[in-house]
Amino acid sequence: MLDDARSFALAAHGEQKYGDRPYAWHLEAVVDLLAPYGVEAQILGYLHDVVEDTPVTEHEIRERFGPLVAECVGLLTDPPGTTRAERKAGTYARLAGVDGPHELALVAKAADRLANVRCCVADQRQGLWETYRREHSAFRQAAWRPGLCDPLWEELDALLIALPPSNGR
Repeated sequence: MLDDARSFALAAHGEQKYGDRPYAWHLEAVVDLLAPYGVEAQILGYLHDVVEDTPVTEHEIRERFGPLVAECVGLLTDPPGTTRAERKAGTYARLAGVDGPHELALVAKAADRLANVRCCVADQRQGLWETYRREHSAFRQAAWRPGLCDPLWEELDALLIALPPSNGR
């Protein structure tokens, strides 16, 4: 099923880019972070952006990968909004109410955000890093659960408290 999710996601994202890189680069970074959390988390890692960034629907995900994965992808998909702040506020509001098996979405979201922040640091993208830093308190309040994926949060917290990427980090 993991290979199926990878193939499905790569086909859905097609020629889409993650900065200057193929989108597969981002998906693999997220999935690598999710390896300690199991195959279902990795499947979600491959699929986390397909509804938001491609023509794929949540219904298609449900039919192919089951209801939990589809519902988690739905939780991770930003709702429509005219600004990033509006879209993220909607997503954070949904994430704040997540519990039980759907907490898998929170693990995937933490891995996605950590992969994004790591990329900002490595590529010295200070503007985007500042965006993530500004959002971090609200994001953490919505998505963090004690003991769920603490290693991801520890690194994410450290990277967003550090000096901006252009200052040597």
